[in-house]
Amino acid sequence: MSPAADQELARGAAEVLPAGELARKLELGRPLRVKLGIDPTAPDIHLGHTVVLRKLRDFQDDGHLVVLIIGDFTARVGDPSGRSELRPMLTVEEIEANARTYQEQAFKVLHDDPARLELRRNSEWLDMDMTDLLALVRTTTVGQLLERDDFAKRLARSEPVSVLELLYPLMQGYDSVAVAADVELGGTDQTFNLLLGRDIQRAYGQPEQAVLTMPLLLGVDGREKMSKSLGNHIGVTDSPLDVYGRTMSIPDSLLAQWYQLLLGRALERGGDPLTAKRVLAHELTALYHGAGAADHEAAEWDRVQRGRGQPSEIEEALFSAENGSVHLPGLIAELFDLSRSEVRRLIEQGAVSIDDAAVSEVDVRPEDLDGRVLRVGKRRFKRLRRAPA
Repeated sequence: MSPAADQELARGAAEVLPAGELARKLELGRPLRVKLGIDPTAPDIHLGHTVVLRKLRDFQDDGHLVVLIIGDFTARVGDPSGRSELRPMLTVEEIEANARTYQEQAFKVLHDDPARLELRRNSEWLDMDMTDLLALVRTTTVGQLLERDDFAKRLARSEPVSVLELLYPLMQGYDSVAVAADVELGGTDQTFNLLLGRDIQRAYGQPEQAVLTMPLLLGVDGREKMSKSLGNHIGVTDSPLDVYGRTMSIPDSLLAQWYQLLLGRALERGGDPLTAKRVLAHELTALYHGAGAADHEAAEWDRVQRGRGQPSEIEEALFSAENGSVHLPGLIAELFDLSRSEVRRLIEQGAVSIDDAAVSEVDVRPEDLDGRVLRVGKRRFKRLRRAPA
């Protein structure tokens, strides 16, 4: 490992804490155990998650062992970071289904070589008896937990903080004890939890981990961090059409951050934003779907966006009619995974058309839909077919 390895591994990070700790860990002269915990609270990994996964890959490429923890136990609580209320509790079946997809999707970024990856679930150690739980909670004071920024803000607004939420940072910290982490990675919204993990390791007589935080990727809206709950995300398993098209829709102000965090290089100054966006969209689509799919979507985007007609291939979708009509907001919401209120806004904006004729009515005769092309926004198409009676 080169003397400058810590500088390379810290490239693009928001913070490395404490100062100089990563360099000291690298001086141990052995592969480090580099931890990341991901709670499977949703079915898919989006581009925001890949920011930290790419940094984990850097550690793998440098010869270290990544310990990827699927938080199947902590998902029952839900990370309270940035929350103003307790998360809804998921069923065991939902968590298990999400955990399987998280593992599969993480391997789109990480090496799955057992010599460089240890895959764990924290139900292995967090499903503990009361004696062990009491030993864990004795490591931390209530005052320490209430120093956490989002807890302090909620209390200042007289908003409740549950005891369950107070346990979450302790459980995350104990993960570091269970896997003997040398380094832990996370987003900047995880700084408190990651540092608390050092305190808990010390209480259990372990060397304290170095902490490396990565910036939070802004979503396609350019305002909030990428989140499926906000609908401003791009999933790593989204279709090539959606990866390419949604990337092309981002505001120019996001280009510098997306280039740095998703492609690992700086955006060239003085270039044309549209050209830069096309390069970004092509590379992201190629990363998760291959160069052929990226080339195809680039050509289709040219065809559609530059006024040369509809896509060359349009997926068919069946619809049925009730009481002699089709409620268009409901149909579109189902076909494109949108909310009905969002569909109504699109209709009001003239962004929904049937064979290029803008739609104004919400209840449509089935004969006016059968065989026609439904277009929603600039890049969503379906050829409608009436389902057999």
